[in-house]
Amino acid sequence: MEKLYALFGCPVHHSLSPLMHNDAFQHMNIAARYHAFHVEPKHLKDAINGVRALGISGLNVTIPHKTAVIPLLDDIDPAARRIGAVNTIVNENGRLIGYNTDGPGYVQALEEEVHIDIKGKRILVIGAGGAARGIYFSLVDKGAKQIDICNRTVSKAKQLIDECDAAVSSAACSLNEAEERLGEYDILINTTSVGMYPHMKEMPLSLANMKEGTVVSDIIYNPLETKWLKEARRRKAIVQNGVGMFVYQGALAFEKWTGAFPDVERMKKIVMEQLRR
Repeated sequence: MEKLYALFGCPVHHSLSPLMHNDAFQHMNIAARYHAFHVEPKHLKDAINGVRALGISGLNVTIPHKTAVIPLLDDIDPAARRIGAVNTIVNENGRLIGYNTDGPGYVQALEEEVHIDIKGKRILVIGAGGAARGIYFSLVDKGAKQIDICNRTVSKAKQLIDECDAAVSSAACSLNEAEERLGEYDILINTTSVGMYPHMKEMPLSLANMKEGTVVSDIIYNPLETKWLKEARRRKAIVQNGVGMFVYQGALAFEKWTGAFPDVERMKKIVMEQLRR
């Protein structure tokens, strides 16, 4: 019998996850299908009950459900609980277990695409939302020397650092303060939506004080190269877009559902081809 996997979000019409996962199922001869479901926040509880009732084997949850879904599950992986967000759920005989593959997916993509060892690096994270939180914890686990967070609202950056309470040197700062100190960092990571389609003329912060050879990473993948990444490339930085994070978080979710790790290069190729269209 064919297994069913799903994506719950609001909206989901733009998602490339069904294309990516269904190709992986077919390529690996796994009898399963993946469907995207538009779930309004007021219907999330009913939708999760439907997962149990219909025997859906696993699912992804995306904006705006990553936090709201937590009290509806039977158990939460310690890492996901620490992050405070779930993006992957596994149905184990009716018990729904929540995980977070966003942060680990981002770090795995960064290491493999940029060929960098995060241990001992000084890192600036731009933004203090859910994506920043997951990435922050994963960078801590990899042994980063310093992880500073800048945000338009500095108090939110400080709150993230205080709540994470991780064993790493961290400071909260404004965007202007970060711009002045940009040369101190080895890696810059934009976790905000600034520069994403259709607002493609915007940049999260100026790169005027960046040193050559800095890794500049943007979790946005539409457009494939934001104005910020173009500017970074012009200033001789090493750049990375958000395709890798999207693919690797999906691959890690796939592995949790099936026990098999998919061909990430194949997944990446499919996503890139679709985005280029």
